[in-house]
Amino acid sequence: MTDNLDSKSISSLSVLLVEDNIADARLIEEFLKEISINAVLHIVRDGKEAMEFLYLNCKYNGECESTFVILDLNLPKMSGREVLKEIKNDDELKRIPVVILTTSTAEEDINECYNNHANCYITKPLDFDEFANTMNSIKSFWFNMAELPKI
Repeated sequence: MTDNLDSKSISSLSVLLVEDNIADARLIEEFLKEISINAVLHIVRDGKEAMEFLYLNCKYNGECESTFVILDLNLPKMSGREVLKEIKNDDELKRIPVVILTTSTAEEDINECYNNHANCYITKPLDFDEFANTMNSIKSFWFNMAELPKI
């Protein structure tokens, strides 16, 4: 089966990775490069930076034609839960797909995220090979199969 990533018009895709753990951020960045995501990757380390990025680039400057967020829950300054709520309660940002990628397996976290309209909730695998499979699954579904909204 051929990879149809290039057949979709996602050259303007902007992936916002919100991750405070530098090692995890680098690992995710390397996987995204390795699996040929044709996108601009932006990495921010806390929830406040995430919202500043989204408001500046997507809401006010209109530079995010297609945006995709990978969001950790446990962040400094503003938690991932708060970021998710703010995105999904903003009429101009709420269509942005938000994938929760976190270490938490707590049922209350999972339920809260879906109650606040997360597009999916994925627990970070601790095993390297499982992590690679998870990133490939994210790519396969979100960047090859799903149609992303224009913001």
